[in-house]
Amino acid sequence: MNIVDNFRDIVLQNTPMIDVRAPVEFDKGTILDAHSLPLMNDEERQLVGICYKEKGQQQASTLGHELVCGDIRAQRIESWCNYFDENPNTHIFCFRGGLRSKTSQQWINDTGRDIPLIKGGYKAFRQYLMTSTENVIEQLPLHIISGKTGCGKTELLDAMDDILDLEGLANHRGSAFGKNISPQPSQINFENQIGKRLLQLQDRQQAQLVLEDESRTIGRCALPECLRQKMLLSDVYLLEDDFDNRVGRILQDYVINMRLQYQHNFGEEEGFKRFGEYLVTAFNGIKRRLGSQRHTQLLEVLQQALSQQQSQNDHSGHIDWISVLLTDYYDPIYEYQLNKKQDRIVFKGNKNDLFDLFKEQRAKEQREQAKK
Repeated sequence: MNIVDNFRDIVLQNTPMIDVRAPVEFDKGTILDAHSLPLMNDEERQLVGICYKEKGQQQASTLGHELVCGDIRAQRIESWCNYFDENPNTHIFCFRGGLRSKTSQQWINDTGRDIPLIKGGYKAFRQYLMTSTENVIEQLPLHIISGKTGCGKTELLDAMDDILDLEGLANHRGSAFGKNISPQPSQINFENQIGKRLLQLQDRQQAQLVLEDESRTIGRCALPECLRQKMLLSDVYLLEDDFDNRVGRILQDYVINMRLQYQHNFGEEEGFKRFGEYLVTAFNGIKRRLGSQRHTQLLEVLQQALSQQQSQNDHSGHIDWISVLLTDYYDPIYEYQLNKKQDRIVFKGNKNDLFDLFKEQRAKEQREQAKK
């Protein structure tokens, strides 16, 4: 029986994997980008679980074979084999590397295919990723990019190699307006992808790790505590840009681009409707902090801007509410948070200044690493 535990190689080689756990387990979190092809569906798994508690493992195993037999068994074997044939390096796993994955592996092997089974299954692999996250975070110096809303932090990160794009991994831009059309990953998948990214950076022998300043959560995804704690102690680099550029960047990202995305996904009319609902929902999410009167006033400005955008294809009306939100809402929050980080600020500058600085620091840290 082919059993492997080379977790690091599996991560770095982007090894395709089949998760034979039930869909309800898969939805909570899986190993990186594994493909869900369950041995048992949710109902079958529940029945076997009840049997296991009441009558023991042998009876539960017998029931499992009775539930997954005949055409059902043939269909599931076929789906595994089809995936394996398209991805010849595929590995297979269940929760602990036990009966479900061993049964699935044997059925696949009976077709003349040799599919490796991941030792310890999902549980062991997840523990490996969590431990790797802690180890890499401890080893690499962190450089935190901070700056006012709309100053271009994401643009700076996109131009660099040694970054941990937390908002990209969380599929959320970290603000009330940060929700994307596609859903966020589960907490487990978010953490696992962080582990994968850190292992990739370590394998490339990166000497530093640059990331955007984030709060404890990005949307519904919480940062790993080890990462959060080190971020609170790391040097902060302030990215600066003028107000008009910030307004223009937010207009482009949250109005122009988001409208195009919604209309691409849902069609022109339905897409614009959903785009408008996205903006209104985000506005309502900060109603308490804006205050009822200010919220009502700005919501009216937003509705007028949406009407103008839809009827005249003119998005300039959005500049008014964006400017007010920056001045009266986002900038005061930023200044309050920045005051608590004054002792960690080591540099202030524009995008080119910071890019050149990090490039120099990377070269310096690589030279120091080579001496060790």
